Amino acid sequence: MLHKGFALFSPSVKTEADSKVVHYASWQLRDIEGNTVNFKDLKGKVVLINFWATWCPPCIAEMPNLQKLHDAYKDKVVFLFVSNEKKEKIDAFLSKNKYSFNVFSPLENPSEFEVSSIPRTLLINKEGKIIIDKEGAANWNSETVRETLDNLLK
Repeated sequence: MLHKGFALFSPSVKTEADSKVVHYASWQLRDIEGNTVNFKDLKGKVVLINFWATWCPPCIAEMPNLQKLHDAYKDKVVFLFVSNEKKEKIDAFLSKNKYSFNVFSPLENPSEFEVSSIPRTLLINKEGKIIIDKEGAANWNSETVRETLDNLLK
């Protein structure tokens, strides 16, 4: 229940000066259907990456808001929900909770990002700057996040 409370708060948006730039190193991901995506091919797009797991209470707490955000922006923003778990476990979790987003498994460790705890979510603008870098649960369907996305998509 405490984690659900933390998922009510919107993540902080970084200023231009504080934004780290992504170098788009090769990072291969495979989705549930077996399709491969290379992170470097996403250069020039707005990308939201969420590192999570089915057993992680803070991850579970923020999922309903991430699903709502995904529903609203799925045709405009690239969503990468990244988990190291087995396909069967992820499929069961998505089905049970009626989530429609695609989940990716890394085929290699991401050289761009140090992930030491989950959930960790990054929002990257078209220029490759990390606008949001949040460890822990947050409200990803907040007015702040939606306004930030709308501005990034202009």
